[in-house]
Amino acid sequence: MNLHHPLRAAFALTLCASAVAALAQEAAPNGELPADDTRVEKLGKVTVAGGRVTTLPTTLPTTIEGIKAERIDRVINATDSADALKYFPSLLVRKRYIGDYDHAVLSTRASGTGNSARSLIYADGILLSNLLGNGASFTPRWGLVTPEEIARVDVLYGPFSAAYPGNSVGAVVDYITRMPEQFEAHGKLTYAQQHYTLYRTDDTPKTKQGSVSLGDKWGDWSWWFNVSRQDSQSHPLVYATRTPSTANPATGATVATGAVAELNRFNQPWLLIGTTNHADTQQDHAKVKLAWQVAPGLKASYTLGLWENTVARRSEGWLSDASGTRIELNPANLPSSGSRAVSLDGKGYTLTVADFGQTRESLQHVMHGLALRQATGGNFDWQLAASRYDYRQDQVRAWAPTTGAAFNPNAGRLTDQNGTGWNTLAARGTWRGLPDHVIEFGVQREAAQLRNAVSTIAEWTAGMPSGSPVSRFEGNTALNSLWWQDAVALGDHWQAVFGIRGENWSASRGLTANGAAVFQHPARKISALSPKFAIGWAFSDEGTLRLSTGRAVRFPTVSELFQGGVNASTGALTNGDPNLKPERSQTTDLSADWKLSVGTLRATVFHEATRDALYSQTNTTVTPNVTNIQNVDRIRTWGVELAAALNDAVVRGLDLSASVTFADSVITANAKFPASVGKWQPRVPRWRANAVASYRWIDALSTTLGLRYGGQQFNSLDNTDPNGARYQGASPFLVLDARVRVKVNKTWSAALGVDNLNNEVYWNFHPYPARTWVAELRFDL
Repeated sequence: MNLHHPLRAAFALTLCASAVAALAQEAAPNGELPADDTRVEKLGKVTVAGGRVTTLPTTLPTTIEGIKAERIDRVINATDSADALKYFPSLLVRKRYIGDYDHAVLSTRASGTGNSARSLIYADGILLSNLLGNGASFTPRWGLVTPEEIARVDVLYGPFSAAYPGNSVGAVVDYITRMPEQFEAHGKLTYAQQHYTLYRTDDTPKTKQGSVSLGDKWGDWSWWFNVSRQDSQSHPLVYATRTPSTANPATGATVATGAVAELNRFNQPWLLIGTTNHADTQQDHAKVKLAWQVAPGLKASYTLGLWENTVARRSEGWLSDASGTRIELNPANLPSSGSRAVSLDGKGYTLTVADFGQTRESLQHVMHGLALRQATGGNFDWQLAASRYDYRQDQVRAWAPTTGAAFNPNAGRLTDQNGTGWNTLAARGTWRGLPDHVIEFGVQREAAQLRNAVSTIAEWTAGMPSGSPVSRFEGNTALNSLWWQDAVALGDHWQAVFGIRGENWSASRGLTANGAAVFQHPARKISALSPKFAIGWAFSDEGTLRLSTGRAVRFPTVSELFQGGVNASTGALTNGDPNLKPERSQTTDLSADWKLSVGTLRATVFHEATRDALYSQTNTTVTPNVTNIQNVDRIRTWGVELAAALNDAVVRGLDLSASVTFADSVITANAKFPASVGKWQPRVPRWRANAVASYRWIDALSTTLGLRYGGQQFNSLDNTDPNGARYQGASPFLVLDARVRVKVNKTWSAALGVDNLNNEVYWNFHPYPARTWVAELRFDL
């Protein structure tokens, strides 16, 4: 859609404002979420008869949104579990392609897509967030939940429940998955493809998916089994670039053509000479869930999940010699120097192995979850839960030939993360022994360990290390917590929730090393208290007003503390800071809700003040400058969010939903990088909007049109990258989606959809997908 950005913004915001809606129709207006439709509504209290309830708090008067399986299937082209969040207010998953497992980070109201540790993702209460680090490569394990097993998805906005650690500062997402009441069988086949034409790339990446699920209930026992496979191809994600040269070509340089000249994100000239990171992935998923009704109101459950992924990444050079032959470097044609001189427009350049990167990855991750829960609705209920996520195998092989006298064109490097993972243990209770009080309390432990070793190998596709790692970093973190909160009903029209969370965080076994030197970092411990408060007022039969505020302490991750290097010549630690302070945020949410005759309407004002935010930046106050993860003194965000839903409002069968968010997120103090003060927080746009119109022609046929909009944003802390519509930039976008779903009979259904119908070219450092067609065939028995 070739519209200027202001016109696109006006179009998106006008459309969303006219609908004034969002996915709020799936949540009760007071933010309480039973899993079925049997409810008694009273401010701050919901009585649930049967069904599986969310693991989010059910007596917290704050903003909670949700979506059920039926709506996901009808409205969303969902190729993975992250797609279920596609139209939630203020949320964005940075999904670069179908199967993106290492960069699909969730962005929230006051956090960008580089802040993965500022949100929490759960599946039936099992932690899927990768809190080993904070950034694009620490993606939640979306692949361990398939769209077919989702019963509903619930999202709590902000750190307002004492039951969650400070990583909840952005949002808490909980996937509630299916457990059968009788025999069930499900199958799904999906095919997707895009035609990607940008610069000199003309490619048609494809995706094929297959999934089978079986489940049944035998007396007090129920079980569910799912197995799925996905083969997907990405468009190019990374570009090889050069700053224009002023040097004369080297003697014997190959005269070349094919470079693309343009301005980079800083509006400086550069050349694009090819692409890398064309990812071909094959992902296999298997899951077994068992549940045993031990006694009335007492249930035990166990989940075992297996996720395997094999990845091949390739490159494509754009330069050609006089005969039209592509100029590329690979093991078969690599000069012993490891590089090749070329001449472009009479100037000299050097091509290196880094311009033609190739990797092979092999991952096998295992998840366990065990829970024992008493839920009788009586004076006292309790729950015990434990989970473990294990990197059974996690290896990345990269082509890295040796040059000179030890020339080996097939050499490489192996990055091995065996021994990495996390585990959780929690006990909680709910006491209703006092009139008008619901008191919840608990004790928790969350522990993470990261092991990362890089070694040289003689044969990059299959070789094994023959000596010590050339670099290594590792460490452990643990968070032990006690929490308590009391939901007090103050008559029929008021409810208040008081809570507090006490935490003790520790880091240990921190290590950063190269082949010659080892830094062993001392252990650290920090304690913190996080109070919470929320109050709700039902000012009429149709309207409620809610105020929530809470403190969140987000402690540094293992990677932020210890991932760095050691200077080979001086032996000094580089690029790491094991003494980072935790982020401390105070977040407030003021919301008004109205129940309309045809739907719901919500207006929210939010504010967040964060001290010591963790970002990668350059400390310009020291010489030489130091670039690593550092504490940014203060970031302030305030905004407004409008969200509503209209069902059968204009004509029978038409559902309209949309949301509009304005966020002003500014760095207000940063002593180490003063140039960033007064600038926008990276990847948090001023405006966001989503809209969905879905029409049910008959019970068996529905059509949907969706809209997603993001406004201007920046990738750099000092906002010196205004040209966002380029590689490494962050651009505005306006994207249209469509879906047609047909239910042939009780057993068979089919859907045809398209994401990015208008074929928008847009970026979040990497390019997003072009127009992508998605075809589905489902079997449900």
